[in-house]
Amino acid sequence: MQMASPPDTSKTIKLERYNSYLRRVNSTKLLNASSKILFRATLLIALALIFYFTLNYPPLISDTNPGRHLHTHHNFLSSALYGPRAGGPTWEKQVRHSSTPRRPNGMSVLVTGAGGFVGSHCSLALKKRGDGVLGLDNFNDYYDPSLKRARQALLLKHQVFIVEGDLNDAPLLTKLFDVVPFTHVLHLAAQAGVRYAMQNPQSYVSSNIAGFVNLLEVAKVVNPQPAIVWASSSSVYGLNTENPFSELHRTDQPASLYAATKKAGEEIAHTYNHIYGLSLTGLRFFTVYGPWGRPDMAYYFFTKDILHGKTIDIYQTQDEKEVARDFTYIDDVVKGCLGALDTAEKSTGSGGKKRGPAQLRIYNLGNTAPVPVGKLVSILERLLSTKAKKHVIKMPRNGDVPYTHANVTLAFRDFGYKPSTDLATGLRKFVKWKGGHMANFLWLLKML
Repeated sequence: MQMASPPDTSKTIKLERYNSYLRRVNSTKLLNASSKILFRATLLIALALIFYFTLNYPPLISDTNPGRHLHTHHNFLSSALYGPRAGGPTWEKQVRHSSTPRRPNGMSVLVTGAGGFVGSHCSLALKKRGDGVLGLDNFNDYYDPSLKRARQALLLKHQVFIVEGDLNDAPLLTKLFDVVPFTHVLHLAAQAGVRYAMQNPQSYVSSNIAGFVNLLEVAKVVNPQPAIVWASSSSVYGLNTENPFSELHRTDQPASLYAATKKAGEEIAHTYNHIYGLSLTGLRFFTVYGPWGRPDMAYYFFTKDILHGKTIDIYQTQDEKEVARDFTYIDDVVKGCLGALDTAEKSTGSGGKKRGPAQLRIYNLGNTAPVPVGKLVSILERLLSTKAKKHVIKMPRNGDVPYTHANVTLAFRDFGYKPSTDLATGLRKFVKWKGGHMANFLWLLKML
């Protein structure tokens, strides 16, 4: 009997091999397609992030070299890595290095609020002329902290180290003074903004009053005591109707909690000067503007809104008069701050005890030329070649004052303060600076 031959499976095996091959090919194609989609999505997100930060937070120093700005964004993205553990030997080395002057008889300055608008500009100016500078900032979220982080990265490129900490942290402040015998303090840290005080009043008390007192408590007992220059505000003039505002005018009618805390700071400064011999100079800033300013300032968000076709609110007083401000360009304010530091006399106390009379001063730092907000908008329209959509409304009762005008006679007499930038020139610099970063972004797109 003949055995049946086994079935021919070669065709089945070939078919299975072919199907397996097709599955591998399809899987590879699917993987490749998925990878391309993932890559494009990642690139799109990256471009969106770069676009956002390019438009909103351009570098502090204007430069025509696009490659430099790419490096700046890299510094921003890695800025969270800056700064070793506070109090360690590496940290102390950075603190000392940043604070050491590079010029004969240079100052060693602690700048509080160094991540802020005025603080970052002053820190850079001091460092450039050879002074030692150490920053302190708590990077709060009153406005986007990433803006302050970007400033931090830029200052670090110029060897200015910012310690992350709060004014109310007495052990940290004591540690800083133990590590560095600061000759001067430029105290610019504060809770800013008039209207925000209606939403978060405690933040103003904590920063502008308690934080200032804590700084003075630490400064009074160190040896040597530093000379202190600090930021008051034109808001202290409140309901004063005399013009232009003089340091001799009354300041006992604040119109907002922010103004009240700044006025309280002036009285607190008097007390610590009288009892402990601290040298104290207060500076009343008048509406500071310019490149790298605060995004909650009118000129900044007006520029953005006009370019995006959004309607902007133009305030009038309750009796339908134009609101006007003494807009002061950042470079002029920086010169005023450095002038005040340069002419600050030494404190006279030691170990918390007064040894003799100490210097106590207060100055206006303004532009001496108030401009109606409507004219500000007209200048921006011309510079941007775009017509603004205006909505004229009555000024809400939120603490804003309708008019400011600085008399700077005292500052000119004592340290040669003389503002030289009119609003049209300052806004032209701001718009040119802002536009240059859009060009850098378009360059980046081409490179990718």
